[in-house]
Amino acid sequence: MLPIRLRDFLEDKDGRLYAVSAYDNEERAGCVLRYVPDDEGERCSKKTGQRYKKYDFEPAFEYIKKYKPEYLDVVHRVPLSDIKRVLKPDQEISDVMERDSRVKRLAEVFGVPKGTFGCTGSLLCGLENELSDIDMVVYGKYWFVAQQNLIEAVSKGVVSALSDDLWDKVYNKRVPEIDYDTFVMHEKRKWNRGEIDGTYFDLLYTRGYENLNSVEIKKGKVLGKKTIEAKVLDASLSFDSPAVYTVDHPEISKVLSFTHTYSGQALDGEIIEACGVVEDQGNEKWLIVGTTREAKGEYIISKTLLENSK
Repeated sequence: MLPIRLRDFLEDKDGRLYAVSAYDNEERAGCVLRYVPDDEGERCSKKTGQRYKKYDFEPAFEYIKKYKPEYLDVVHRVPLSDIKRVLKPDQEISDVMERDSRVKRLAEVFGVPKGTFGCTGSLLCGLENELSDIDMVVYGKYWFVAQQNLIEAVSKGVVSALSDDLWDKVYNKRVPEIDYDTFVMHEKRKWNRGEIDGTYFDLLYTRGYENLNSVEIKKGKVLGKKTIEAKVLDASLSFDSPAVYTVDHPEISKVLSFTHTYSGQALDGEIIEACGVVEDQGNEKWLIVGTTREAKGEYIISKTLLENSK
């Protein structure tokens, strides 16, 4: 069986559906509960007719604490023995494209080989409704190919960049520690989202199978809060989850962001300012951004981008 990886979904023995949110899934899959079978639920499976209730982040943790406390951790940890099936975006994409012509058109826009892309979220589970966003996934190096092809598609009007109203919606949903203009300035150059037929879509990064262990993420001893300024040496995993920035700094070797807000926030060679929590990782120290759901008091900005915009 292929390894369980970020942005897969899994179903447990009781039919609950979880979004995989980690790469270290060898014994217990790190994930977050999303859908629970419920005859009164607002979502209905396109395949089975089973109804489900959707759970947002905090209610999902409350549910797990009450009904499956043995799964409770920093994320939800489902033992492999409790997993009934795994839904993989790259394997289910043909079925999703058959149901949704917008997904098929986005696949054509991205222009990457079969097996290197997919669709996650409610569409992967067959639980989408008319208000659902589209969560496209591209794996490894092909993500950057898709990004360039998306830029070209927007320039040709095949798909649209976000409207001002949608930027307002994204900003208010994220509630970041940076002001609106700074937020949008960083976001617009990421080219990882857009609109198609009035529907919002994300272009999400996930590592290829060959790189699943390239960065081992483990929690270290917390040393306290810190704000640093540093040069980015390697931003190749800056769109991953967590986003990883290797930096040139006398104390901190890596800046990690566990919130999507600060993924892709800076490029190689740029100077960043980052505020977060320092963790001791043994032979090095990391600065962690996104230690809470809304990353209160934590942020990453590219000082280079801000200076060049003046």
